[in-house]
Amino acid sequence: MDALFEPIADTTGASVDQIKLIFCLLFSYPLGSVYIRIPASRPELKHIFSLAITFFYLMLVLQLYVGTIQLLISVSGAYYLAQKVQTSRMPWLVFLFTMSHLTINHIIRTLDQYAGGYESIEISGPQMVLTMKLTTFAWNVFDGRRPAEELDKWQTEQRIEDYPSALEFFGYAFYFPGFLVGPYLTFNEYRALVSGSLYQAAEKREEDELSFSDPMPQRLVPRGRKRVAFRKMIVGLLFLGAYVVFYPEANFHLTIEDEFEAKRLFSRILFLQFCGFFERVKYYAVWTLTEGASIQTGLGFTGYTTTGGTRWEGAANVDIWNIEFAPNLKILLDSWNMKTNVWLRECVYKRLTPKGKKPGFRSSLATFATSAFWHGIAPGYYLTFFFFAFVQTTGRLARTYLRPLVLPANYVASRGAPPPPQTTLKQVYDYLGIICTVMITNYGTIPFMLLTIDDSFVAWNNVAWYGHFLIGGGLVFFYFGGTIIIQEIQFMRRKAAGHRQQREELNRLVQTGSITPTTLSRAPTLPPLDEAAQEIEKELMRAGKGKLKE
Repeated sequence: MDALFEPIADTTGASVDQIKLIFCLLFSYPLGSVYIRIPASRPELKHIFSLAITFFYLMLVLQLYVGTIQLLISVSGAYYLAQKVQTSRMPWLVFLFTMSHLTINHIIRTLDQYAGGYESIEISGPQMVLTMKLTTFAWNVFDGRRPAEELDKWQTEQRIEDYPSALEFFGYAFYFPGFLVGPYLTFNEYRALVSGSLYQAAEKREEDELSFSDPMPQRLVPRGRKRVAFRKMIVGLLFLGAYVVFYPEANFHLTIEDEFEAKRLFSRILFLQFCGFFERVKYYAVWTLTEGASIQTGLGFTGYTTTGGTRWEGAANVDIWNIEFAPNLKILLDSWNMKTNVWLRECVYKRLTPKGKKPGFRSSLATFATSAFWHGIAPGYYLTFFFFAFVQTTGRLARTYLRPLVLPANYVASRGAPPPPQTTLKQVYDYLGIICTVMITNYGTIPFMLLTIDDSFVAWNNVAWYGHFLIGGGLVFFYFGGTIIIQEIQFMRRKAAGHRQQREELNRLVQTGSITPTTLSRAPTLPPLDEAAQEIEKELMRAGKGKLKE
């Protein structure tokens, strides 16, 4: 089958494996239209269809025969452990089993990257997605065995009380649109997709619009699915084209070349920003394509807009706008690889926190370590995650202490509070935040793509370690007196704002006739005063006059 893809690979300059991957993603679009036409009354056919397509991709297109066996071992082992082990250790056993298997393949991929030819090095990508599915499934089964009052909202929604059959579970594990590169989905989301219960919100809304004169049975699928899916496909192909055209001329590997080092420092830093964007473009391409393919099968329906249009946001794995124009790192991280963020939060971060306590440093450290091991064992991954741990700390400090300085002094940020007014100073702060976030992200992800410590240090040195100076300088400022200075400034701002508000209130009361200047001169207290306070004040004034007479 390679002969079918080699001419395209030669024309585009991409590898045959890359062309195969894109073929699988695009071929999933027409197959999604077939999948959604399988009646919900025959769920076993949907499971078998998904299994057949995934094995077709793995064995006939990608030719990963040994890799397919490895994935079957992971799925079978997780299914057995989750069913047979009834103790609280079950999710951790599944986690250890799947992560150990994945780590072994990561080690093989790293050690064999120059020799090549070993099939498990290609299977590690799908295995990463599968690991998220299997560990999430284990926790959902565990939650199904716990009392409902012990669970939070997500755990309650995703808990599994009735254990699935082997066919249903394998259909979930090998769900074809997101199997190769994600996004992953929970078992209850898959079950709702297969049964059609995902569209219950649409049933009542569209019931009157169904054509009863049509002799063919109507499929209850909200309108707009194909339009959204093919729009995602077009966007994904545009990003793919941009990657093919521009990536060879703008990528992180060029930052370690002598030609790059010969440029002026400003030119190097500016060029790095273009490199960072085109490094992300390939992820935008594949994740957008697979999102559209998932929508074609009916996954991702999240309700209706205020104008009555359908929303298909449940299969998204990336929010491109909020990545490229994120005012802070938190928004960027929440918008990147979103399904993995959910997995890390729900299956690692929260699970390591004792009941009744808030997650702390240990939970954060373990989550970073899990994310790093999940990606692989290359040193560059750990340099990136270690660096961004400090970036996150600096970002939280800046949001806590610096951001209030650009907001009204009396504005209180809280859940449910209205958004702060967009003053000129606030807009400048946001624009600077976008620039800093993008520059730090492009700087910090260099090791993630170069993988080795030597190459990462060379690239960082070629841009004068600007990311380390920015983050290090910020931490030094905040931890060595900066917070005290900012708090004093903010205190003075609030005090001045309070005085200004009191003066404005007095002027308003005088203008409305509620009080007069003569009234104000009689007592140094500010209205309004309740009746009890007024009586106490009168008694104190009488007592004071009596003492003066004596």
